[in-house]
Amino acid sequence: MTTLAMTQPFLRRLFERLDSAPQPVGAEAERVLAQWRAARRGVAPPLATWIASPRGGFVFRKREGQRDYELLSGAEALAPLLSSSESARLSACADRRAAVRLRRLFDEALRIGEPVLAIFTLVEQGRDIASVELIAAPLALADGALGAVAGALSVSRFIFPAPARPMRAPAQPGLVLFALGSSATLGEQVAREIGIELSPHEERRFEDGERKIRPLADVRGRDVQIVTSLHGEAGETGADKLLRLLFFIGALRDAGAAKTTAITPYLCYARKDRRTKPRDPVTTRMVAQLLEAIGADAVVTIDAHNVAAFENAFRIEAVALDAQALLARHFVQRIGDAPAAVVSPDLGGEKRAELFRLRLEATLGRLIAKAFMDKHRSMGQVSGEIFAGDVAGRTAIVLDDLISGGGTMARAAAACRANGAARILLAATHGLFARGGATLRDVEVDEIVVTDCVPIAADVATAFGAKLTVLGVAPLLARAIERLHGGGSIDDLLERGP
Repeated sequence: MTTLAMTQPFLRRLFERLDSAPQPVGAEAERVLAQWRAARRGVAPPLATWIASPRGGFVFRKREGQRDYELLSGAEALAPLLSSSESARLSACADRRAAVRLRRLFDEALRIGEPVLAIFTLVEQGRDIASVELIAAPLALADGALGAVAGALSVSRFIFPAPARPMRAPAQPGLVLFALGSSATLGEQVAREIGIELSPHEERRFEDGERKIRPLADVRGRDVQIVTSLHGEAGETGADKLLRLLFFIGALRDAGAAKTTAITPYLCYARKDRRTKPRDPVTTRMVAQLLEAIGADAVVTIDAHNVAAFENAFRIEAVALDAQALLARHFVQRIGDAPAAVVSPDLGGEKRAELFRLRLEATLGRLIAKAFMDKHRSMGQVSGEIFAGDVAGRTAIVLDDLISGGGTMARAAAACRANGAARILLAATHGLFARGGATLRDVEVDEIVVTDCVPIAADVATAFGAKLTVLGVAPLLARAIERLHGGGSIDDLLERGP
């Protein structure tokens, strides 16, 4: 129950939200609240029991006869609000607003005898820097009276540009670049390549999972481009990211942006580009309709699952980049003078593999063989064992647009090995590695090459070790953004590479 509307004005000025039936989103606040509820005896857990068993967070005790509180434990947990050099007593703290905020929240928790969750924004040098969840729960003294408070902070920092650094004069005036969620690192790399700063934005998540997102930079009349890879990851699905992107484009439109471009290195729901069974959803077209409806002017992706389906799905500008130039430069060095073959792990990717084979031939100035496998997927089961092509004694490069579960690549690698390949190199633009890439971990291959369109999880990087190579796509995206903003040929970029 949200109680802020029923509280006194001074509390409404200090907090953006105040709940007496709290459901924290942040892990630290949620953990301390769960511990408080488990330890509750009667009205509240005893202070002595709480202190005796370290539980994280912080504990304050009310000073007898005074409107003041003294810190008993947890100074580190308060660091986002009060520096470690602050006094243990709130009345002596240099940051008066933070001290008053804590004191009045503690008073409220002791008054109602229940935990209270407060949400507010931290401001630094006139700029919103973080959203804070602050939980305060009463503790009982030896005589049973409520006279102490256990609490915790969960801080969610807003996403801001990288620290200021010397930069050349912006080569693209009027361009504004954002990067959402886990694409922030890639966005910073793209911004550095272009010579601009990544623009700030705020993302806030509510306890029921809903989100708010808004730009924190002036976008009126500007060309705005948003970098966000729409892959699923721990705690956030591709659908979550797509919805966030849609809301952000809508907010940019409302704020007066002249043009909005979605830069989606990995575009979710692109694998279902045609009906293979009655009443199948064609999700590629549906995603296109959503982006068009919210007001996107253009969408850019890298190695769409089906380029023709991607381009035909959109009525706005649809730019299909590919990582073939990046992959070719890498494999030219790996192949050397050895005979080689490019292998498509299924017939659907044969065109992609053939274009890559021709690029390698042109670069190396000699013939490169080709091969492919048959694959049929139905009801989650993959079948088809036909292998055609010459890989015997050659370095076999198995090329696909993505690695998800890894089963397709594992089958192709096994077939190459059975047909006498000397070395097996796996290559894909998008390394999704569902289930941590477990299917591929025991497969006998010499190298797995992906790009950073999708960030590689730590457990995947550890599992594959030196066998895994990750190529950066920031230069490719930067050159594409420059051309989309200032003019230039995308075809030439794809032919020559960044």
